[in-house]
Amino acid sequence: MADAKFTDNLHRHRFPPAIIQHAVWLYFRFALSYRDVEDMLAERGIDVSYETVRRWALKFGRIYAQQLRCRRPRPSDRWHLDEVFLKIGGKIVYLWRAVDDEGEVLDILVQSKRDRKAALKLLRKLLNRQGYVPDEIVTDRLRSYGAALRELNLADRHVTGGRSNNRAEVSHQPTRRRERQQIGFKSPGSAQRFLSAHTAISNHFNVQRHLISRRTLKILRARASDDWREIVAA
Repeated sequence: MADAKFTDNLHRHRFPPAIIQHAVWLYFRFALSYRDVEDMLAERGIDVSYETVRRWALKFGRIYAQQLRCRRPRPSDRWHLDEVFLKIGGKIVYLWRAVDDEGEVLDILVQSKRDRKAALKLLRKLLNRQGYVPDEIVTDRLRSYGAALRELNLADRHVTGGRSNNRAEVSHQPTRRRERQQIGFKSPGSAQRFLSAHTAISNHFNVQRHLISRRTLKILRARASDDWREIVAA
């Protein structure tokens, strides 16, 4: 359940909490713009501007994401790390991402460099948040990973080569879709804030539907929806 302070904060808004929570869910759950969410609410007779939706997403998306992370079970013992470039304001920055071997996004970090210090920052943040060291850390052949892992005395857990890191590379696809839909991110900070919330919420509703039966899908999807409603105190 949301704490009393958070619930009180929701009730300070002009619109009912259920509408705010639904708008935030729509924005982060699907590849929608703020204007898309505005139109979908308008179809239900709810007159909300896209700027209001934007403020709700910025304010409550982070809170919901943090509550979801606290409920996630411990990920697997095989982590995959990868980085892709983002073009923001005409400059190239790098999105570093870590996932486990089931596709669970463990952490993301937007950085301006692709060097040892950048890899080290991601690894330290990741290890601190997860609270344990995995059996294997899989990366591509970027030398920055090897240097960072040696500094952390984890070189013996480093795995590279072949297609071993396909899991991390595929995990960037949802980010690319949102990047195109938003016509690019406006700043490294805004990209970090959005993607941090987006990955946590995507994790929650990712039930690996291509790997399970229709019956199991319905059970897992209902469970995810029930947990979401409890988290946002709907």
